[in-house]
Amino acid sequence: MKIIIAGAGEVGFHLAKLLSYESQEITLIDPDKKGLAYADTHLDIRTVKGDATSIAILREARVDSCELFIAVTSSESINITVCVLAKQLGATKTIARISNTEFIHYKDEVGFTKFGIDELISPEALAAAEIELSLKQSSFDENYEFEDGALTMAGLTLPRSASFVGKTVKQAAEIFPEIHFVPIAIQRFGTQYTIIPRGNTKFKRGDTVVFITSEGGADELCRLTGKENRAIKDVMILGGSQIGYKTARDLSEKGFNAKLLEGNRDRAFEIADELTKVLVINSDGRNVDVLEEENIAQMDAFIAVGPNSETNIMSCLVAKSKGVKKTIALVENMDYFDLSHSIGIDTLINKKLLAANNIFRYIRRGEVVAMTKLSNLNAELLEFEVKANSAVCNKTIKSINFPITAIIGGVIRNGVGMIALGSFKIQEGDRVVVCCLLKSIKTVEKLFV
Repeated sequence: MKIIIAGAGEVGFHLAKLLSYESQEITLIDPDKKGLAYADTHLDIRTVKGDATSIAILREARVDSCELFIAVTSSESINITVCVLAKQLGATKTIARISNTEFIHYKDEVGFTKFGIDELISPEALAAAEIELSLKQSSFDENYEFEDGALTMAGLTLPRSASFVGKTVKQAAEIFPEIHFVPIAIQRFGTQYTIIPRGNTKFKRGDTVVFITSEGGADELCRLTGKENRAIKDVMILGGSQIGYKTARDLSEKGFNAKLLEGNRDRAFEIADELTKVLVINSDGRNVDVLEEENIAQMDAFIAVGPNSETNIMSCLVAKSKGVKKTIALVENMDYFDLSHSIGIDTLINKKLLAANNIFRYIRRGEVVAMTKLSNLNAELLEFEVKANSAVCNKTIKSINFPITAIIGGVIRNGVGMIALGSFKIQEGDRVVVCCLLKSIKTVEKLFV
């Protein structure tokens, strides 16, 4: 696929890197020579120096043969303008990064597609939504919802107390036949290998296991693993960035008691004026004494979304040491994901990864509705819509020639999520959630084309 990315900032560069690994034909446009030079020497991509709003530059990038145009510069207005131009010059599909989430809310009413913009993404809004979901499913390390929670992905590390530790998947299914969850990926403790579980796969203490749950499955999973899905009410947020602001606003509107710490006086007063339900404190939240003065020990959750990843991590560790049960840190360095659980932080959020997940579904073949990469695991979760001519249509799961490194986690039919086992028959219009290792993605895609 021929893809053009406008903007070589942190999101653009990360996207170019991930997409180049997929052997896509990538062109990166940016006016900054230094940023382009780094990308040119580190990635197998083509670079074009110049202003992406220039028609001449877009033509130099061969926009007329572009299948996917992604505008992710730091300027919302530039991204919108560039996508409109790209569409008029022949780009098949366009995606614009925006910061004003009103555009997403009123997308259909305004009719952005009529202007030439097929999709709008806001990394900040995605991060705020991810934080909210992590608080909702507080006992799990990783979460993702399909179709507003019809099916939910939940990841956790198995403690010794888990009822099915030492048992195979088949044995666990026989002991707990009425459960509403199924394991879809396992990473053994101390290894980097991802296993797609089969009937004879044994659960072991310390395994990082990703499950798909239907309604009620999350509570069952907590009960069988000895986890407690604690109700979270009191939340402290460190940092008044766009993500901090959106998180505080959304949580306060949903009844949480939100307290936000912001060191910049002007920014703190600005947020306080706009968010009347949030207690905004103009103070440096990196100071342990300040955190104690603000009763951090009484908080149910601590969310660090400041501009510095290391500060966010250290602040979460301080919160943990004071007894806070749920900690969430915003990080920019992808390498930190491997360390998150070993150093004691519950959830890490990365804007670049969230944006990439949102965009990646457009390069997958088949009717991909949603997609997410599993943190620390060499696997993807894809939601496909079944068409009448799909190879899986009107077939039972056990009769489909599915690769051994992939598994169907569940099916959403008419808005209802179901854990689908071997005798389940897939129908046109079903939305099928599949977990697969990267090497089997192309094989899986062919089944849903």
